[in-house]
Formats: sequence, structure tokens, C-alpha cells
Amino acid sequence: MHIVRGRAPEDRPTKKRTKTFTGEAWADPLMPQTADGDTISSVTFTPGSRTYWHSHTGGQILIVTAGLGWICAEGSQPEVIRAGDIVWTPPGERHWHGGTRTTIMTHVGISIGPTNWLEEVEDEDYQAPPSAHAT
Repeated sequence: MHIVRGRAPEDRPTKKRTKTFTGEAWADPLMPQTADGDTISSVTFTPGSRTYWHSHTGGQILIVTAGLGWICAEGSQPEVIRAGDIVWTPPGERHWHGGTRTTIMTHVGISIGPTNWLEEVEDEDYQAPPSAHAT
């Protein structure tokens, strides 16, 4: 067992995500990365920000803690995610997630194994889900 005692900013500072994110997003590592590449971070997406397309070798769990965002698996329409939602992305599934065009979203991301970062999400793929007219 390993207990992580709160966030220690001097050990794991908040990082602005730039190389694999569009827009402005901030990540707070909640624990150090494991030897297997597992990570747990709280990520805040400003309006319009999102990840690049990516997948996880062991899958990913997202726990939305605040706000409203979008998530999209390759070949699907984006879906709304909001505070209280939990998302499981299976190993190898290409996807992206982030804030909506007008809202901030924060989630805890638990990534199992290394992340395979891919290309930037094009504007035509970053759009409101058909059922989300008010987002």
C-alpha cells in the first residue's frame, strides 16, 4: 500500500499541457507516475481546450469532478460529460476529451499504462453532440 498525502506542489507542480492539447489545459499530478506508466492526474480544460487523439495501453478511467465537457471515441459522435459522470475507455480505443466551446471541465484521469499520443483533433471533429444544443 502507498498513501499519497494530499498534493505537494513543490514535488508535483501544476503543469500547463501544451504538446498534446489544443487550447489551455492544466494538469495536477495526484501521484507520481508508476514504473508501468500508470498516471493519476486532475486535469482542467478551459473553454475550447481538448486533448489530441490518443489511446491508452491498459485503458483509462475519467471521473468528471466539475463543469461540462465532451468526449469522443473514433467513429462516434462526441458525447456530453458532466460532474459526477465516470467514463471507461478500453485499451487501445482512440479518443479525445475536453471542455466544450463555452465551459470549463475538470476530471480525474486514471491512465493505465503508457498513453499513445496521436494527431491534433481537427475543428470539424470538435463539435457539440447533436443532442446537446445548450452546451
